[in-house]
Amino acid sequence: MTSTAQAPQSGARTAHPDHLGHVIFIAAAAAMGGFLFGYDSSVINGAVEAIRSRYDIGSAALAQVIAIALIGCAIGAATAGRIADRIGRIRCMQIAAVLFTISAVGSALPFALWDLAFWRIVGGFAIGMASVIGPAYIAEVAPPAYRGRLGSFQQAAIVIGIAVSQLVNWGLLNAAGGDQRGKLMGLEAWQVMLGVMVVPAVLYGMLSFAIPESPRFLISVGKRERAKEILAEVEGKNVDFNARVDEIELAMKSEHKSSFKDLLGGGFFFKPIVWIGIGLSVFQQFVGINVAFYYSSTLWQSVGVDPSDSFFYSFTTSIINIVGTVIAMIFVDRVGRKPLALIGSVGMVVGLALEAWAFSYDLVGGKLPSTQGWVALIAAHIFVLFFALSWGVVVWVFLGEMFPNKLRAAALGVAAAAQWIANWAITASFPSLADWNLSGTYVIYTVFAALSIPFVLKYVKETKGKTLEEMG
Repeated sequence: MTSTAQAPQSGARTAHPDHLGHVIFIAAAAAMGGFLFGYDSSVINGAVEAIRSRYDIGSAALAQVIAIALIGCAIGAATAGRIADRIGRIRCMQIAAVLFTISAVGSALPFALWDLAFWRIVGGFAIGMASVIGPAYIAEVAPPAYRGRLGSFQQAAIVIGIAVSQLVNWGLLNAAGGDQRGKLMGLEAWQVMLGVMVVPAVLYGMLSFAIPESPRFLISVGKRERAKEILAEVEGKNVDFNARVDEIELAMKSEHKSSFKDLLGGGFFFKPIVWIGIGLSVFQQFVGINVAFYYSSTLWQSVGVDPSDSFFYSFTTSIINIVGTVIAMIFVDRVGRKPLALIGSVGMVVGLALEAWAFSYDLVGGKLPSTQGWVALIAAHIFVLFFALSWGVVVWVFLGEMFPNKLRAAALGVAAAAQWIANWAITASFPSLADWNLSGTYVIYTVFAALSIPFVLKYVKETKGKTLEEMG
């Protein structure tokens, strides 16, 4: 039996599953929660102007309705770890799927603005749960040699969800004659856009019945034999499973279950590793990435782009997002998490700075001057590309890997909650900031992208190639 401070003796570090396709399916099914997040994040993009028109509200109130789902996300993320430790990762996924299905129906059939906001909070809670359970579950079932690539499935699912929702929105908008409030199936087009979310929610729920429970959870409730069976499925038959279970059990027994109190490092302050997780989450959002997905159509229209073209540009941005994510998935286990984060930060600084420069020019005839317009469009795609190939993926991978066993569930919940709160702050503030000074807003995002470089260099440690039992 090994201690957590020693190199593993079970052969887990170099384990290769007998059926890699099966492990990929398990990770992809768990990452469907990320697909729901991406879909929900972007589907609202197609409804923003319709909601403004139907309920006759200004930018500040509109921003609150759009962003309020993120408050639900923060609550869901903060509580998911504790729920998962009590009832299991799979049950958590199933609860999230049910709540998201109910939310999709409610959002499509609101009778008032507050009613729409309520259902968005419910959906947000479900997404927040899924955002924590997905990376944690994948980290717990993935062989160490593949964990970075499989962990990146979460972000891959998010960007595919964004792209699919843009495509569905574009199709529904065309079917409604280009009018977000045009009639489709007896409803306004934007209502149908929100209602379609039922489909991925139900699929997520069904897939959760097709994947096994986390071996670490099973060991925690005394089901050692079942845990060995699942470890054999995901790590291959060349591992000493008695030693493997002993490694995991020793790590869990020597450290009590994670709670919020465990995260405190004396006084009222978190332990340094928790602050690093929070920092990664906050920087990921404070570069303004979700502005590109919540408000891209509105943003392009504000600088003179035709509404139908604005939807097209939003879709091309989501395709670039997928390309960047694929690049990250290829290199995250080869180059490492930390180098990718630094490359991405530099690229984001360039893209955001160019956007800030382009938006500093006055509109001519309701449009940006030709040169600045093209620079803004290209720079937006550069920004999204570098985010996707770095911070979009590596933050989720880091959060699934970087915490010691005794802290993992609770620390991941706090870090993910911080991410949702930061997301809310950016989403809720953008319309008012853009009304104040669009160029100045992008300068703020550029500063945060630049600050992320020394943060990573000084505080973030590489986790590539280590087993979870070696963390901390």
